[in-house]
Amino acid sequence: MKTQRRKIGILVEQDYQDLEVWYPALRLREEGWETCFVGSGTTDGYTGKYGYPVEVDRAIHDARVDDFDAIVIPGGWAPDLMRREPRFAQFVREFSGSGKPVACICHGGWILISAGILKGRRATSFSGIQDDMINAGCHWRDEEVVVDGNLITSRKPEDLPAFCRELITMLKSQPGAGVAR
Repeated sequence: MKTQRRKIGILVEQDYQDLEVWYPALRLREEGWETCFVGSGTTDGYTGKYGYPVEVDRAIHDARVDDFDAIVIPGGWAPDLMRREPRFAQFVREFSGSGKPVACICHGGWILISAGILKGRRATSFSGIQDDMINAGCHWRDEEVVVDGNLITSRKPEDLPAFCRELITMLKSQPGAGVAR
């Protein structure tokens, strides 16, 4: 059986949470999968809250659901900037509807709220946006990782091992999972 190379989009903007971008990117690359940093298109790169740079591979206006097997939405202050660009919410809404994995951590929940995909779903986030998540209709949990269908959510950088483990497990369970060599 032929396997296909996985491609995961990681949404980025200025002042992203450094670990929440780079830890998943490196873990996914360890699995042999490709990562693609998707930004607003306003610049070629961004700096994380703690100064680590990232170069954008694609603008959100050029991103298509069919281009990716999963997306990662990190936290930091970046989600507050991302949600000001309507295409981010539209993309996440379309992606969620495709059934492919949507992995979101920390303040990334703001994008889920803007995308309108939380009503009736179990999720977690950074505690500071708990009320926002609940008001968006989710059944909020204070757990390191919550999986509800194709939605994977975590609270903070310390939850990254569980977050990545669930994302990798979900990706490996999809038809044709693996790495073409």
